[in-house]
Amino acid sequence: MKLNSYAKVLKETFEKYHIVAKNSPSSVNPIVSELASWYEKFRNSIEYREEEMILRASIERILKRKLTLGDKNKVGEDLVKELVWAQHIPEENANEENIAKVRESIRLHLELKKRLSQKNIKEINISSFINNILSSDIENILSPSVERETIEKYIFHILKKNLNISDGEDEDENVQLFIAIKKAYSKNDQALIEYNLFKQYFGELSADNLEDTAENFQKGIIVIKNQLNYKLRYQILNYVKRQIPPFLILEDILRKDPNSLELIETNESAFNALVEESCKTRYNTINSKVRRAIIRSLIFIALSKVLFAFSIEATYDNIVHGHIFWIPLIVNILSPILVMVVVGLLIRVPGEKNTNEILRRIHILISDENPIVGKKLIIKKNDERTKSSLYTFFSVLSITGFSVSIGLIVLLLMRFNFTLASQGIFIFFLSIVSFLAYRINQTAQTYTVVERQHLFTPIIDLFFMPIARVGRKLTESISQINIFLFILDFLIETPFKGLVSFFEQWFFFLHSKRDGLG
Repeated sequence: MKLNSYAKVLKETFEKYHIVAKNSPSSVNPIVSELASWYEKFRNSIEYREEEMILRASIERILKRKLTLGDKNKVGEDLVKELVWAQHIPEENANEENIAKVRESIRLHLELKKRLSQKNIKEINISSFINNILSSDIENILSPSVERETIEKYIFHILKKNLNISDGEDEDENVQLFIAIKKAYSKNDQALIEYNLFKQYFGELSADNLEDTAENFQKGIIVIKNQLNYKLRYQILNYVKRQIPPFLILEDILRKDPNSLELIETNESAFNALVEESCKTRYNTINSKVRRAIIRSLIFIALSKVLFAFSIEATYDNIVHGHIFWIPLIVNILSPILVMVVVGLLIRVPGEKNTNEILRRIHILISDENPIVGKKLIIKKNDERTKSSLYTFFSVLSITGFSVSIGLIVLLLMRFNFTLASQGIFIFFLSIVSFLAYRINQTAQTYTVVERQHLFTPIIDLFFMPIARVGRKLTESISQINIFLFILDFLIETPFKGLVSFFEQWFFFLHSKRDGLG
């Protein structure tokens, strides 16, 4: 069995960028780093995000604070410094060349924002969009990954043969596959997707194309919005998700040692053992990732739920009933913890059958000259079935399932003397917890190729998924209006980071005095 031409390109790319970790001493004082790192972990746990998106979100948050309160001429340098403090990027990435690129990126995007603000563009929020693409561009500067982009292109090449939108345009097909890979493989959030589509349409923002970008922005943003809201996007994304696990394991093997791919030519059994070991290692990380996701979810819920429970529920009870109903209040506060514990207990890691299927697909990916993995996905943009009476019946059935679920919950709560406010808050946070539980389950399925359907799966989909969809909308709304985050970012973070900066300069001063002793 020989490596195909695609595998050779992957191997060469990873060899070129393969970096052995260096144990060079850091110039950042460990106390400063520990303080900044602790704060960042706490701050990022408040918002529910994929771990892969924490760097971009941190860049966006620091940028907003610096541009609002700080010296705009020093924003780039200060931003990079804070990212190094918090251990978001290695210190060697904070070199003068990268800092200069960050400064230029900020200048260009702020200039673009200024020019766009003079136009009547109603399709998007200009400020939010520019913040998204600017923070994404800075992440790309400070933490590039040529290897990951190479695998993205490889996945695109493989899955392009499987996807067919029978009554759609080829361009739509390509863009939707591109978006799905960015989401499923690289875990891109909305901001990074917008950034990548922006680059595809306008190119890399520079002094040369700034004027043309501003002039044609409205036309381009309409195209981007249409792709972001594409009718079949979820079907394509769910399909791509199921094809991703072999590529993740292949990436692990390449990052450890690109030359290990050659084992398939010289010692196939050793290569198989390597794949199986990588699978087991990844399976073992699932529990820790789920545990971290549960903790972050509980912090996210607690900071919003306690506010709701005491400011709304307790106030309502006092005004309407003259006293607080403590049992419903305690149930409303503790129920998310119980749900998350149950979710954690029900998580199951993939088994040997899943590993064997990953191994089979990796063999195809790196050995066949025309690799094809997974089943074909043939869909229609204008599916007549969505207009049929049967589809209407299923839609009504789904709404009925949601209504029955909520009705049974309300009846149960009334049985235990929950007030109207207590019932509303319980359902409100049940929806959010359901969505977060679904997201955590998706995290646990990251390496699952062989889907397991259970007897109760259709029942869960009928009664649980509508509640989870409502929870998704509510979670996004809470993130946008969370007053606690505003207070934390502008009233607490600014003096805290100022204190960290003071300590850094103080320790530097002490160090210089110690060196002066000769």
